[in-house]
Amino acid sequence: MRDYLIKRLLLMIPTLLGITMACFLIMQMVPGGPVEQALLKMKRASVSEAGSPGSGAISSAMTREELNNIRKYYGFDKPVLVRYFDWLGKLARLDLGTSYIYEKPVLELILNRLPVSLTFGLTGLFFTYLVCIPLGIQKALRHGTAFDSGTSILIFLGYSIPAFALGVLLIVLFGGGSFWNLFPVSGAVSDNFEELSLLGKIIDFGYHMILPILCYTIGGFATLTLLMKNSLLEQLNQDYVRTALAKGLPFKQAIFRHALRNALIPIATNIGMILSVVLSGSLLIEKIFTIDGMGLLSYQAIVDRDYPVALGIIVISSFLVLLGRIISDICLALVDPRIKFK
Repeated sequence: MRDYLIKRLLLMIPTLLGITMACFLIMQMVPGGPVEQALLKMKRASVSEAGSPGSGAISSAMTREELNNIRKYYGFDKPVLVRYFDWLGKLARLDLGTSYIYEKPVLELILNRLPVSLTFGLTGLFFTYLVCIPLGIQKALRHGTAFDSGTSILIFLGYSIPAFALGVLLIVLFGGGSFWNLFPVSGAVSDNFEELSLLGKIIDFGYHMILPILCYTIGGFATLTLLMKNSLLEQLNQDYVRTALAKGLPFKQAIFRHALRNALIPIATNIGMILSVVLSGSLLIEKIFTIDGMGLLSYQAIVDRDYPVALGIIVISSFLVLLGRIISDICLALVDPRIKFK
């Protein structure tokens, strides 16, 4: 196991290099980069000043020297591979660069959006596992009954409704101005958030997150519930369960001592993906509820060609996904002692 883990950790380095190089090169080929964005802003400013009262027409023509200065400011005066290795050198010092749009360090921007992402990801993950695993077990034990059919209808109904459509529906039913004015409909905190105590801030933040988290998690119930149900049903039909029952072992002990542990193996293979929820987010949900999260930050970085922000998010999310897969392998080996990694 130790040699296997060392090998996997070492393989993360070339994998991350390949991911970052591919993404970096693709971004450089996309039209409308920061140089073009800067030129467009200057042109708009020139047109606005030319049309203002009392000002003369300002030529939008730009000398080659001014254009070269803009390219140098953004680092585009160097070949693409030189720019990549310069960026890689900063990354080795844990410097993700400075945002072109916000003019702030990328790490600072990510850390500012991190509480919302952690709330979405960890809370959604907690409630998903808390509901889906017991529900999947009960559906397997009551397979073919009215309970099984009724819960299947409910979870597929939730799965079929898009998260953004559910968000609009919840705002109409329970948001401000509706008949049941129970929850706020925009923002992550109240206007007087800074004046509240620590406990008051936690309650206020959680109160604002109820509807967005409900939209964020409702679609994931179906997959995990049916995975748990089908996995347990498969184990209940195995010979070792029949043998345990034939020898007089109580049904509950046969289920929870033997079958359940093997049924949890498919669930354990995805447990390492918990790390990736750090940067999780949903653009549409954040847009509907006016919440500044990682989903909205990622989208704006791509649209505005804010390369440092986009690359910073890609690096962190890729690292967490690769590390999560290693953790999943460890969990799989712990759940199933038959698995030996060499």
